[in-house]
Amino acid sequence: MDKKLPDWFTEGYGNVWLPYTQMQTAEDALPVVGTDGVMIELADGRTLIDGIASWWTACHGYNNPLMQEKMIAQVKNMSHIMLGGLVHEGAATLAKRLSDLLPGDLNHVFFSESGSVSVEIALKMAVQYWTNLGEEGHNRFVCFKSGYHGDTTAAMSVSNSGGDNEEGMHKAFSGFLSQQFLRPLPVTEPEVAEFSDFLASHKNQIAAVIMEPLVQGAGGMKFHEPETLKAIAQACQKNDVLLILDEIFTGFGRTGTMFACEQAGVTPDIICLGKALTGGTVAMAATVATDKVYGAFLSDDADKAFMHGPTYMANPLACAAANASLDIFRDEPILERVKQIEGHLNQSFEQFRNLPGVVDVRVKGAIGVIQLKNIEDVAKLRAEFADNGVWIRPFGDIIYLTPSFSIDSNHLALLTEAIDKVINNSY
Repeated sequence: MDKKLPDWFTEGYGNVWLPYTQMQTAEDALPVVGTDGVMIELADGRTLIDGIASWWTACHGYNNPLMQEKMIAQVKNMSHIMLGGLVHEGAATLAKRLSDLLPGDLNHVFFSESGSVSVEIALKMAVQYWTNLGEEGHNRFVCFKSGYHGDTTAAMSVSNSGGDNEEGMHKAFSGFLSQQFLRPLPVTEPEVAEFSDFLASHKNQIAAVIMEPLVQGAGGMKFHEPETLKAIAQACQKNDVLLILDEIFTGFGRTGTMFACEQAGVTPDIICLGKALTGGTVAMAATVATDKVYGAFLSDDADKAFMHGPTYMANPLACAAANASLDIFRDEPILERVKQIEGHLNQSFEQFRNLPGVVDVRVKGAIGVIQLKNIEDVAKLRAEFADNGVWIRPFGDIIYLTPSFSIDSNHLALLTEAIDKVINNSY
């Protein structure tokens, strides 16, 4: 149905700078006027089934009534208060709940506003940890090919597209970023042994190893086994190297367990959380450290304090959303729903394996991936999906689904039917 574009769009769109977009050549973004459940309502009257949960955040769907209720009550009482010298119930409650949910002694929660910033905080923690112990020179990080940790400066340097790698979306900054140790992910026993030897020979330079457990998200939705994660963790422990796990994408049920590291029985020294932390409502992230890491910052010396402080850290409205999301995980069979989604995706994605242009099909938890030989025109493919009533954003050489956990089987089937139709029309 054709409708006149809303005034807010025609008057203001030219002033909006979109992410990852060449604004001179890109088609206009789609004007959104509402969301409900797993649906996106456009200004022209169309509705789209959201297949990626707003970049993996809206794990309970849009407009969840419990989350709305808690956030409305919070905004009426106290929408924000600084955390410097002050604290509020939502922050203390959320910190305790996260500590109780996380494995091992990940007991000390440092809040921030975005996943990328939570990575920056983790990197700073790791460097200062060694400095506080009196060990200078631990200022480089080990990261992995196809890894991605965000778009801020230090986060770019530990991503596959940053540091000493001149390919990928961060290549414009390759000469600006700090040089890190970019390594292939060790999978086989010889590779693991070589990786451990590398840590041993460079341990006096290394602040930490950083990785995404089980699924490397924005680097291409590449999976690895829990045994790989466990072997890397053991190599870090053997060589007294800190391990940072970036669970911004994988955390909160996405891979089938509350946190991906649980599947390997691994407790990192520092973990980064974000995205689904607030169920896709308000920006928030957290960096959580073990007792060992936290203990290195405790001193009579003020200079050993961790000098970082996001203005909106532990924002009360965001804490209310996060606590409400954790209530839903506690009270509803969310992980069982993830298992059902996994079963549906496993069954339905098998039909894509023999389609023209398909290289691989893989599923883990509520993540389904179709890898193609290539995608010549990503923008065209995205537009075709929208024309078929779904919101799916292919990138690189993959089409993927990361739906809300609240999605029903009918909507999930419509997503996979749209993929089938678009692939068959395009290849």
